[in-house]
Amino acid sequence: MGLRDFVLFLLLTQIRLVLSENVDVTVKSVTNIATTDDTVVCATIDWWPPEKCNYGMCPWGKAGLFNLDLNNKILRNAVKAFNPMRLRFGGSLEDQIVYQVGRAVKSCPRMKNSTDGLFGFTKGCLTMSRWDEINEFTSDTGAVVTFGLNALIGRTKSSDNITYVGNWHHHNARDLIKYTVQKGYNIESWELGNELCGGGVSAKVDAAQYGKDTIVLRNMVDKIYKNSTQKPKVLGPGGFYDEKWFDTYLQVSGASVVDSITHHIYNLGPGVDPNLIYKIQDPFFLDQIEQTFKDVANLLRAFPWASAWIGESGGAHTTAEEEMYHMLLLMASGTWISSVWHLSTITRSTADRP
Repeated sequence: MGLRDFVLFLLLTQIRLVLSENVDVTVKSVTNIATTDDTVVCATIDWWPPEKCNYGMCPWGKAGLFNLDLNNKILRNAVKAFNPMRLRFGGSLEDQIVYQVGRAVKSCPRMKNSTDGLFGFTKGCLTMSRWDEINEFTSDTGAVVTFGLNALIGRTKSSDNITYVGNWHHHNARDLIKYTVQKGYNIESWELGNELCGGGVSAKVDAAQYGKDTIVLRNMVDKIYKNSTQKPKVLGPGGFYDEKWFDTYLQVSGASVVDSITHHIYNLGPGVDPNLIYKIQDPFFLDQIEQTFKDVANLLRAFPWASAWIGESGGAHTTAEEEMYHMLLLMASGTWISSVWHLSTITRSTADRP
């Protein structure tokens, strides 16, 4: 069944439900086209402070990792209900976060607004007391943890004002990982950087350089975890797919360095788009993402040691509070708008496999 037929099927089913008629649907499956991990349910918790605003609104409040109430019972029970659920700590600001451990970092700055900083903010600092609280939370809830490491530390900005050059200074990340192992905290995977690949978002790093830096991370993880029964995965680059960039990245990093390539999908564009609701319901528009999945599948055939993860996605990015409110009203009214996008993306990503 094609995507358009599938969407039409859902539309017809919805109409019959509105007419209060009972419908029996039988699906005859012959074989599986793909399987997913148990931790297919995933959420990213970013570092955004309350001052983060989009389109004149500031929807983040205290949902960022610095301010999130990890003792909130509703939050804990929600994560437990999805068990096993993957929590990815990172996102847009992760490449500005330093860790208050070891000697590589001399100060522990507090993040604040700045026109000179990436995404309008200065560097921030993760204290080990907060890291302890985060790991207590994940241990209690049974969450599977992916942590995004600062991949810009040690680099300098070039004259084009977006490209960062130089080697990754891994020492601060090394000290954090050592501390994590010494405390017995379970991190399932370490991811290097966020949206620094291809053309970048607010910053970018050359693919060959990124590959070399990922080798450094791989060797570091292998060394620190050499006496551990379980060794975390190494992920990268955590950004939007660019065929040439990803190809060079995997060529340079080589076999058995990157366990999974992580790429992001926001194929609906910005949340402020007044046509967003129509894009979600347009199967022709939703079909456009299929080429990306085919390209990723071809990449995995060329570099079979790595798998592919959609590390971050949500349909529309930087969604303002007002737009989200209207979306929630539409979903609550029974129009199943959100499910159309999710079903389309999931089926496309699983159908195009190497």
